[in-house]
Amino acid sequence: MAALMLQGTGSDVGKSVLVAALCRALTNRGLRVLPFKPQNMSNNAAVTTDGGEIGRAQALQAVACRVEPHSDMNPVLLKPQADRTSQLIVHGRVRGTLGSGNFREARGALMAEVLESYERLRAASDIVIVEGAGSPAEINLRAGDIANMGFARAANVPVVLIGDIDRGGVIASLVGTRAVIDVEDAAMIRGFLINKFRGDPALFEDGYREIETRSGWPGFGVIPWLSAAARLPSEDAVILERPADPREGRKMIACPILPRISNFDDLDPLKLESGVEIVMVPPGRPIPTEAAIIVLPGSKATIADLAALRAEGWDIDIKAHHRRGGMIVGLCGGYQMLGRRIADPLGLEGAPAEVEGLGLLDVETILSPAKTLRHVQGTALGAAVEGYEMHMGETCGPGTAQPFAVLEDGARDGAINSEGNVIGSYLHSLFASSDLRRALLARIEVAGGGRDYAADVDAALDDIAAEFAGHADIDAMLRIAGIGA
Repeated sequence: MAALMLQGTGSDVGKSVLVAALCRALTNRGLRVLPFKPQNMSNNAAVTTDGGEIGRAQALQAVACRVEPHSDMNPVLLKPQADRTSQLIVHGRVRGTLGSGNFREARGALMAEVLESYERLRAASDIVIVEGAGSPAEINLRAGDIANMGFARAANVPVVLIGDIDRGGVIASLVGTRAVIDVEDAAMIRGFLINKFRGDPALFEDGYREIETRSGWPGFGVIPWLSAAARLPSEDAVILERPADPREGRKMIACPILPRISNFDDLDPLKLESGVEIVMVPPGRPIPTEAAIIVLPGSKATIADLAALRAEGWDIDIKAHHRRGGMIVGLCGGYQMLGRRIADPLGLEGAPAEVEGLGLLDVETILSPAKTLRHVQGTALGAAVEGYEMHMGETCGPGTAQPFAVLEDGARDGAINSEGNVIGSYLHSLFASSDLRRALLARIEVAGGGRDYAADVDAALDDIAAEFAGHADIDAMLRIAGIGA
């Protein structure tokens, strides 16, 4: 019953990917491995086997361990709804809303429940691999911390600190972390990893030794840029800051980046298709007229994001695309936006409100406190499909008489217009189905669906694990975790 925690000198240093790599590497050694993240903040989430929700990164790490995701793997999940409020998910269930004013006090009170989840995982595994959040160097957030050193010390879990050399300043970030954290926190760190290295590692040998000398921590390796990680689900909103430009000869699938966009990894399986290019459209840019499909993604605050969409003029772009006969797909919150009306009478997303939708589907949505969380299977566009529902509210109206999908239990999902070019669905992960991708892309005259997305992700996990194992001293890390001599 060993454990090891990977923390980072900052956000986006690659913690989630390295945890997944280490989980798969240890699983391939025959160990029973389970992932754990005490607190996550993300609007990318997945439904668990016990009917809850956790951060998408932890669901991927469960796949790396070849186990089903469980709510204990991410006991506290914060889903930002506005600049100063987040929905609080504890053990997979909505518990309420946190604002900036009560965030610190509330999270500190959750430590007991975090430790309960951790102990259950620990009892069921040979080793738990824990992921931190942000950085332990954020000492202004140390009081009441449950995400980094607060958890590490409460659970007595040794830490390996990750520095990102690609962004520059890695020596200062590692040595500086040692300088600003207190002595007891520093004692929990047993070594460091350098991540995202490009080029000849021999050129960094002097810098590596300098970090060891100045920090007093041993180095456990220099990890190269893991190119196979690009084939994994997008687990971090940072990817949205790097919009791609379409490549010649491919049809474009455009997705506007809404302020509270959620589960944008739904689009990832489309990246397998050689005939299309996914373009994430940032604020300040119009939706390209050459787009073959516009995807309206999920949203954590549908009414606010619909207002933002209109403020950008994207509603005009979408309706012009529709007049030209272009295809539009709305997923979850995007489905709600395509309807005639959205009502939030209880103020679940902010102040009580009722707004007009885009009016492209003859449906309307009333938001309600009950949250639907379930895995589903069925048929859509004449193809087999599976995915999961994760939404608040109910959508009804004449448009649902022509559903997008018919589920195995007889329930109907979503709506599709009579012309067949406007689709709304509550199903997340539906594009992972090869048959569904083939059927959808056929409507824009693109051949697709040839590759198995789940198999591709699994192969990518093996690839990053092999690369990680070739450059990290895993045996040394296992020893500090409590496995081996």
